[in-house]
Amino acid sequence: MTHRTSESRGWRRAAEDALYGPGGFYLRPGGPARHFRTSVHASPLYASAVARLLIATAREHGIAEPVLIDVGAGRGELLSGVLAALPPGFPVRAHAVERAPRPGGLDPRIEWHGSVPRGGSGLLFANEWLDNVPVDVAETDDDGVRRLVLVDDEGGERLGEEVGGADARWLDRWWPDAGPGTRAEIGRPRDEAWAGAAGALTAGLAVAVDYAHTAEARPVFGTLTGFRDGREVRPVPDGSCDLTAHVALDACASPTARLLSQREALGGLGVDAARPPLALASRDPAGYVRALSRAGEAAELTARGGLGDFTWLMQPVPGGGPPDRPGRRPALTDWTV
Repeated sequence: MTHRTSESRGWRRAAEDALYGPGGFYLRPGGPARHFRTSVHASPLYASAVARLLIATAREHGIAEPVLIDVGAGRGELLSGVLAALPPGFPVRAHAVERAPRPGGLDPRIEWHGSVPRGGSGLLFANEWLDNVPVDVAETDDDGVRRLVLVDDEGGERLGEEVGGADARWLDRWWPDAGPGTRAEIGRPRDEAWAGAAGALTAGLAVAVDYAHTAEARPVFGTLTGFRDGREVRPVPDGSCDLTAHVALDACASPTARLLSQREALGGLGVDAARPPLALASRDPAGYVRALSRAGEAAELTARGGLGDFTWLMQPVPGGGPPDRPGRRPALTDWTV
């Protein structure tokens, strides 16, 4: 368990301690995978789609040996899946970014980092990372003043000082006050975290995938919650559960970025939930069963009310450095997946 304290403090500090402090939720042996299921765990189709996106990004930018940077890599599940899905010999440098130690038995091609490596060209992918970047919570009191919500290790809350400075300006711009009793999660640390991660690329594409909301539909009571053993629970910053809140991805995005639903993004990457034709069942029964299974997995990844409701922030990084030296690798047009 994390270091215990009865002190009330803002949710940002409390969540940082509970998730990433000594004995924190994300640093425990075995990892948090048993507590929730992401798109990565739902189907290898997800990793295959990311592999296609990597190839397309490398081809578009003329990158002979692209990097693939997985931010919030967990235990390396996504990178392992992408490496397995890529064509044999595809020239990729795989980097996992995670605050937990490198797990045993991981593919030796994967480099493990505690922070985002800088200077590479290719694809940076952050699946359900930003929702675990801790943020403070504000609540409007009866006098219409937005105050920090303070919390102790048992989850007991009280209102603290008035929100000021850069946090107040962020709220005014991105999450306007909706009246007494309403809440907002102050997303400025996520904006900064995303700008730093995307800025690590010299050219390519930076993608963040998360449950999100935009300015026209901010939740008036916020979204902070906890997860333990696959169930949603009351958020308590004692290290026993995941602490997460949906992301204001429109605040993170650069002017050139696009926001797409996961249904749209995966559809564009060839993830198809259509059932195979019945004629295949008589011609190739085993092939029909495999195709039917893939369709079911694709349906889960793109389902309304489920994983399909994730938002993809797709942010191009134009680059401008010298091109890769030609002739060392096969042409990118030779690769398909």
